[in-house]
Amino acid sequence: MADTSYPQDTPVSLSMSSGLSEGYAASQGSSLSTGDLRRRYDFGERFSELAVDQTPFFRLVSKLGRKPTDDPSFKFSEKRQSWMKRYAYVVGCINSGTTDVFNDATVTAHGGDASIAVGDTLKLYMAADYKSAGNIQNVSGQSNGAIAIGAAGTAPEFLLPNQVLQVNLSATAGGGTAVSDYILLRISSVGAEATKNSMKVKLVTGEVIRAASGEFTSYASNAPVSQAYDKVIHSQLEAMRCYVVGNSYEEGSSLLGKTWKDNPYSTGYGQTQIFRSEFGMTNTARATALKYEPNEFARVWRDKLIEHKWDIEQAGLFSAQVTQSSVPHTQGAVDYILQQGNIFGWSSSKTADDFLDDMSKYVDPRYNNSKANVYFCDTEVYNWLHKLGGYFAQNIGIGAASNGFRADLAVSGRKKVMGLDMTTISSVYGDMNVTRCVALDRSPVRILGVNLGHVKYRPLVGNGVNRDTSIYVGVQSLENSGIDKRVDMILTEAGFEWQMPEAHAIWK
Repeated sequence: MADTSYPQDTPVSLSMSSGLSEGYAASQGSSLSTGDLRRRYDFGERFSELAVDQTPFFRLVSKLGRKPTDDPSFKFSEKRQSWMKRYAYVVGCINSGTTDVFNDATVTAHGGDASIAVGDTLKLYMAADYKSAGNIQNVSGQSNGAIAIGAAGTAPEFLLPNQVLQVNLSATAGGGTAVSDYILLRISSVGAEATKNSMKVKLVTGEVIRAASGEFTSYASNAPVSQAYDKVIHSQLEAMRCYVVGNSYEEGSSLLGKTWKDNPYSTGYGQTQIFRSEFGMTNTARATALKYEPNEFARVWRDKLIEHKWDIEQAGLFSAQVTQSSVPHTQGAVDYILQQGNIFGWSSSKTADDFLDDMSKYVDPRYNNSKANVYFCDTEVYNWLHKLGGYFAQNIGIGAASNGFRADLAVSGRKKVMGLDMTTISSVYGDMNVTRCVALDRSPVRILGVNLGHVKYRPLVGNGVNRDTSIYVGVQSLENSGIDKRVDMILTEAGFEWQMPEAHAIWK
């Protein structure tokens, strides 16, 4: 019998075994060669087979994130809370009359006073770096689709009268991110839309709680910051941002004031892809008992099921969402994250310190505080992580396990999850669940950080029809032969739904 892994137009039949010489032609009428009949060749009753590792990505997502859809083009909503995003940058001021200043980081009161005191008035231009519709923010390493500070749709609409702002100051001439002091400003009124730089004017009255002077940290060499996507949040952007730190009202003030309408929702879409594996076999071939595995049909059918699952795994990793000539393709993890998610660099010389710097950006609670991450690694990185963990465990262990020294990266346990080998590596940013994905060995991706809470496997199911790995069986007669053949088809129509780009990451 023959494997059906190669394209062919005819079903598997016994005639495919002809011509396989094993030494010399048989002397009988049959053309099927059987070898030297006086030798046993020590054929055993068992055979070995290459054991391919289970497909880790598809296995986890299909088991933990299955969510059937009843439309091949499905839509979904994402929700991003806004309470941590009430920040803006100072990008300009009015220091004398109605003169706008965008090239001077010096803090001055309205009227041009060089020093400011409690009760002085400051008039500032404020701008943000995220879309207020959906609270969509910049993603680390993403220059594509980067949101510039002051871009359309980023006006800090959350600023309201009677709110108190914390504005950081720098002692460096021209501004800088080294915070030397801060001032508190109570907003007295909010300006209208301004056309300059597509920014919204925020008219702010300064209530300085403590005497301070200096330069705005949101400026560098007297130029306001304009891009944020390529900067580190904790060490650069936080120093530049002005946060709402509460509000303050006078006694007996009106209960009815201005309110802010939050819009935390945004929408996305995905689509299903049709996966189909087919093969045929004549009934004569099906009825013939063979050595090792008597039922050739059952063998090929089992292999085709594994092949079918492997195809879905590859699409789930590397496919791109597009429709060409009416043929739909679903979204794969690598394509989605490269376009939307966090991107970090990798090299064979990467140190544990460098990796922890990346982790601090990826799991920053101001940015992505979910803990449902699985790290799919290629072989190089998988070994790298275990070498680090093994080194710490064998060489830097001090004292008992309950109160001893712990390294920044240390293997703390291994377990089976859905049949997969999963290693837990403890880090200062929580436990990392790491598994090996050999499919990444042939790609530029070294680590695929996937938040399983924000990815779904979506098979098409509706109106009593289930397209999630359904099976089609048909029997037909071959023309001019009178031989029946059985045609079998494994069919899956499903897609992957990806949400919250900041919840996923790639190291490449």
